[in-house]
Formats: sequence, C-alpha cells, structure tokens
Amino acid sequence: MHLERLTMILEIIGHKGEATVADIVVQSGLPTPSAYRLVKDLVGVGLIDPTSKGRFSVGTRLKQITATDRSDVALVDLIAPTLKQAANEYRVAFFLSRLKAQAVEIIHVETPEIGVSYLHPGLGKRPLHACSCSKAVLAFNTGLELPKDLEGRLKAYTDFTLTNVSDLEAELEMIRQRGFAECVEEMERGMCSVASPLGKTGFGATLSVGATGSMRVFTKEFRARIGAQLTELAEKLSTSFDTEKPREAHEKSGT
Repeated sequence: MHLERLTMILEIIGHKGEATVADIVVQSGLPTPSAYRLVKDLVGVGLIDPTSKGRFSVGTRLKQITATDRSDVALVDLIAPTLKQAANEYRVAFFLSRLKAQAVEIIHVETPEIGVSYLHPGLGKRPLHACSCSKAVLAFNTGLELPKDLEGRLKAYTDFTLTNVSDLEAELEMIRQRGFAECVEEMERGMCSVASPLGKTGFGATLSVGATGSMRVFTKEFRARIGAQLTELAEKLSTSFDTEKPREAHEKSGT
C-alpha cells in the first residue's frame, strides 16, 4: 500500500509537470497529512524536487534512472568509437568517466590497436581531488562543492597530490579557464592523465573524457596539445549526445 501511494504521487506529478500537495490530495484522495509525509519521503530520496511556492516536479535522480539513453551502455556505444580513433591516433589509452552519486567513475577505456606500449587506467571510482577525470567534473559541477571541513582530510597518494583545499580550489579555477584538467603523478609516480568535461553545465558536466600515459609520453607540451584536443573532442561528443535523443524519437515515430 505504501509503495502504491508513492507511485500514485509520482504519476500525478509526472502527468502535471508540477504539482502542489493540494493537487495531490485532490487527485489521489489521500489524507492531507499522509500526502505531506509521502511527498517529504520522495523529496528526501531525490525522486521529486521542490520547485517554487510549494510545487514539486519529477526529481533529477528519477530522470537519470529513467533516461535510458543515458545509461552506461548507451553512453559507451555512442562515445567509444571516437575514443578508439583517438587512442590509435595518439597511441595512448583514452577513457570515459561519469559522475555517480558523489563519486566519479571511469566506465570505459579504449586502447591503441597498434603495437605500442601504453598504460591502462583501469575502471572504477577515482578520488575527486587527485585524478583528471574527477577534477574535470568537479570544476564544472555545482552539485560537488567541496565540504567546508575538508581541510586535512584529503589523502596524499604521492608527494604531488594536492592536499590543501585552497590549492585545490585554485586548480579548479584554472581548469574552468582552460577547459581541461591534469593529473601529473598525483595518483601514481610516473603516470599522468588529462581530461575534459563534456559540458560546462547540465548532464554534460557529469561526464568527462580523457587520456592517460607515462611521464615520458605526457610531457608538458604533449599535455597542453592533447588537452586542447580533448576539449574540442568533448564539445563534438556533447553535440552528438544532445542530438541523439531527438533522432531516436523520430526513428521510433517513423518520421
């Protein structure tokens, strides 16, 4: 019964676009105290979001769950071919990362097919303060503001890891200005990476694409060059992603 009531409220809000508790009471027949309590529960888990003047809309979390074209599999299918081409061109590994909850994860890696040595970054979560894929997302995602009490709690993976909050904030500002992030031996000695977000706002700001390799390959000049290329690449990928959903809708409707 509890789940049915929650579902009914979600349906009411989904159909109306926005709804007040009074709207929900009228359409559902629920007692007002119960409606308020259920709405509070849904807001608490991000399934609905308060908008203004007591109105509620479908929450960001629910939109992310139901947006099938934004699943890991769909994103990899869309972006992997471009990363593969870049990996073969630059002869280094390229990766795709996305924000999940309060962490950034590498969800896909493309490696060069030609016979060259390369470093594989691996899949999984990365620390927000010490990896290019994370810092690229952190710099442009307002939902990932640094906690006030973070000072003294940033882990040092190497001697080059930024553990001072003011230093990290200064680097994030630099990332916003130039459009890409660097990780120079901050996670592992001898290993570097460069990454750019797929957008400065919205869903694109929760994704980043990057490249990784050894210090021998990722010189200062190479990082600057590939950083500029990644920024351009990210813009193109973001455009293709933005147009993917309308295109699929036309295909399904037969137009």
